[in-house]
Amino acid sequence: MANFNKGGRPRKSTAQKKRYKVDVKMATEEYYVLKSKAQKANLTISEYMRQCIAGSSVRERITPEVQIYIRKLCGMANNLNQIARKANAQGYTNVRKEYIHLADQIDQLIDRL
Repeated sequence: MANFNKGGRPRKSTAQKKRYKVDVKMATEEYYVLKSKAQKANLTISEYMRQCIAGSSVRERITPEVQIYIRKLCGMANNLNQIARKANAQGYTNVRKEYIHLADQIDQLIDRL
């Protein structure tokens, strides 16, 4: 028996098939922004979202531990500004010890991050 070709569109390979459907809830404004961006790109919403996923990256949220370190660094930066103000007013030799101590603390915090 001969293999008969029925014609029509060729079958997609398993790698090309789209098997999964994802439902996404969004506000009305978000939906219309998405829709207009897809139209401007001359793509369907699905294809636009696929391209966004493939071409973008998401940064991690800052962990509470890192937030604490950032807060400490901000405080140290404030202290450093105060030391600089003292140094300008009194002369640089009087505040050298404070500066070195604070610089060491900043280096330790940056190493932890």
